[in-house]
Amino acid sequence: MSDIKQHFPDRPQFSGFMKPCRMEGEVSQLEVYGTIPPEIDGVFYRVMPDPQQPPFVEDDPWFNGDGNVSAFRIQHGRASFRQRYVRTEKFVREHEAQRALIGKYRNRFTDAVEFRVRSTANTNVVFFNGRLLALKEDSPPYAMDPRTLETQGLYDFDGQLPSLTFTAHPKFDPATGEMLCFGYEARGDGTPDVCYYRVAPTGEFTEVVWLVAPVLAMIHDFAVTDNWVVFPLIPQVCDIERMKQGGEHWQWSPETPLYLGVLPRRGARPSDVKWFRYKNSFPGHTANAYEDEQGHLVIDLGLSETNVFFWWPDAQGRAPEPSSIVSRLVRFTVDPHAEEDLSLPEPRILHQGNSEFYRIDERFATQPYRHCYFDLMDPQLGTDFASIAPKLGGGFPLYNALAHFDIVAGQTEIYFPGRTHLVQEPVFIPRGDSAPEGDGYLLALVNNYETMASELHLLDTRDFTRAQAKILLPVRLRQGLHGSWVDRRDLGPLAV
Repeated sequence: MSDIKQHFPDRPQFSGFMKPCRMEGEVSQLEVYGTIPPEIDGVFYRVMPDPQQPPFVEDDPWFNGDGNVSAFRIQHGRASFRQRYVRTEKFVREHEAQRALIGKYRNRFTDAVEFRVRSTANTNVVFFNGRLLALKEDSPPYAMDPRTLETQGLYDFDGQLPSLTFTAHPKFDPATGEMLCFGYEARGDGTPDVCYYRVAPTGEFTEVVWLVAPVLAMIHDFAVTDNWVVFPLIPQVCDIERMKQGGEHWQWSPETPLYLGVLPRRGARPSDVKWFRYKNSFPGHTANAYEDEQGHLVIDLGLSETNVFFWWPDAQGRAPEPSSIVSRLVRFTVDPHAEEDLSLPEPRILHQGNSEFYRIDERFATQPYRHCYFDLMDPQLGTDFASIAPKLGGGFPLYNALAHFDIVAGQTEIYFPGRTHLVQEPVFIPRGDSAPEGDGYLLALVNNYETMASELHLLDTRDFTRAQAKILLPVRLRQGLHGSWVDRRDLGPLAV
């Protein structure tokens, strides 16, 4: 027992606000300052990597923790909170062993035991066909009860899931209810296979297409239009032999271009995919995509000129200084009928700010849109970095404001939550079914480094620069990744 760690490593990713929470529970009525409008009726789900056990890898990345799902129920101007871990195979077996059993991030060769499915289920949580799905892109989803957050088990869509992996960023067509998905390294670690599939609202798979990527690289997010899907390949590359020797799954490759794989959304054959190239750079999360009047694909996403995942350097150990990394919202315009493997023109910078975690009014997904919301880092806003620096912890990008960008007008509104606050990813809530695009509310979890507790800030898009309501939590929730707003009508009766 002496070799089992009884505390977390003395590393930034396990200290300050990033100290693991390791908490499950519920609070029936949260403190609310301000007013929650009565038309807001639903649940905000989000997930954070939250290690149950101290890792045996000393410098384990912060997002290798167990998925811990939060559900914020909002109804009648009140808010409640429930939180539960996803009972993955990893979680259950480590709980029984009372120690960490998984080794390096996505490297099964470093594990203490062999796992059937190695998922942490910690990257995103979405609602589909009556189930809450906790997602990690190296494995199938885990299904949860959306009311109780009880884990129902590994979910393979009743035996239909064709690949070993499933994206953390499925897309939903608001007109049809269809879910568009893919898996990369779809035949297992170190394989270049990409599997694309369409899923009907009732859960039936309607199309499966197997592709081979030009390079064995990460594909975190993707883009969907009415007639096309686009796969951005991040130049973080995998080498199975490196993994067998105990190395990292991913390594930055400065020689590798950014690829955009373009495939017809319906009726595609493997030979239909086209791989467009752009200079070495890091594509982040997608805001939206659509087709313009000329039939060209318009793809809006975050783009950085350097390696955003600095903790995975290149073969020479080179990585950018974290504070120097800048991601901007850009627009690629691609002719899907152009000759294959054509180098892309320079994207147009839509917004100059250092930004990420883009969200839109999802009713306009796959279609031309005007309003984009995101996290923004603007050092000029007045954040007291000197006082909060000792409490930050580390391992994640910092954003100190929420932004609303009107793409058509080129105008930006900024919500600054306070000198001792940083923001996490927002979600958009429409004011009503018939409300115009962007008319509604923005909801985001906010880190308060003075109180060392978490808050939910609710903004009205008609008065974006001030909070409509602040909902205080009696706990600290470390940095999360992604989440979803689900309307009560979709969920049915709730008891959160």
